[in-house]
Amino acid sequence: MNHETDNPDFAGQTERQIKIGLTLRNIAQTFFQKESSGTSLITVTKANISRDLKNTDIYITVLPKSKEDHALAFAKRMRTDLRTEIKKKLQIRTIPNVEIKIDEGEIARQMMDSVLRRTKEN
Repeated sequence: MNHETDNPDFAGQTERQIKIGLTLRNIAQTFFQKESSGTSLITVTKANISRDLKNTDIYITVLPKSKEDHALAFAKRMRTDLRTEIKKKLQIRTIPNVEIKIDEGEIARQMMDSVLRRTKEN
């Protein structure tokens, strides 16, 4: 496995789930870059797919933070189009239902990094 699949976010997932999740993350990132208005930056941080491959949770972060609610609403409205994009780009039998969520863990990690940087500077 490569360093990306050693991530604790993948704990308990099969190699196939991890590969499909990484591909879904890339598809979603490209899709949101293409479809968003540019008023906020939507970053897809991860995509977890269920064992039966029928459901996927796609996690995003948004900058600036003040646009988070609007970006999340936009991303949720675009789920049908995203599923169509997944169908075109991913060769799997069942196209998963998509849920979009804010990646609270990534936000907490970024805050901790910021605090640690400030502590080192002082």
